[in-house]
Amino acid sequence: MFSFNNNYYYIIIGLQAICVIHCISKGRQNNWIWLLIFLPLVGCLIYIFTEIFTRRDMHSVQSGVTSILNPKGSVRKLEETLRFSDTFTNRVQLADAYLATGNTDGAIELYESSLTGNFAENEYVLRQLVIAYYQKKRYSDIIPIAKKIYPSPQFARSRAHILYAAALGYLGNDEAAEKEFKTMKGRFGNYEARYYYALLLAGTNRVDEARRLFSEMLDEVSHLSSRERRYNRQWLQLAREELKKLSSYAVTG
Repeated sequence: MFSFNNNYYYIIIGLQAICVIHCISKGRQNNWIWLLIFLPLVGCLIYIFTEIFTRRDMHSVQSGVTSILNPKGSVRKLEETLRFSDTFTNRVQLADAYLATGNTDGAIELYESSLTGNFAENEYVLRQLVIAYYQKKRYSDIIPIAKKIYPSPQFARSRAHILYAAALGYLGNDEAAEKEFKTMKGRFGNYEARYYYALLLAGTNRVDEARRLFSEMLDEVSHLSSRERRYNRQWLQLAREELKKLSSYAVTG
């Protein structure tokens, strides 16, 4: 109990010091300093939410919560914004929302129509188009786009790169696909890339290698933090399912 109270006291003192320093640096001491000194906890909370968290910050938090709880409402708002002001930014934001909520065709239409004028080679939009095309299994459309942005360091680290490699495999260019996957492959990370690489191996009758890669992914789970497990849950679950299929194949084969 004593330890808890002692820690609680130091937390308040630290919070008070932060608020006082911020207050003085902003020239607001005449309005706030006495409240922060004589009502440290209440004063600090009031100060943080009225002076440190700006209205813009609060609006961003509120918008983020709204988009999670009511994604369709967020999409409608973006549609209204685009109707009012048809700009590149508004077009792409709505396309992103469409892509996130499953309206892939709508997203593709907006992304494609955004690639004009000064934005004709916009790398972000091209990467998003790769993702959207992949979802619609338009693998051949991915290749020319990916080649445009291939030299970019951002592309090498992006999800679009993974899907480009997967698209090469679906188009039968297994050697090129494997070359791309090998640039991404590594332990303790990049589970999506490793999952697709293992699928490529399985699809080219390299079942033992595919099984080994899926097993490596699953063996790493115990070393991941809870956040990392949540983030990679989809790919780990898919790896588990594929490994089960390959094991069944080995038994029946």
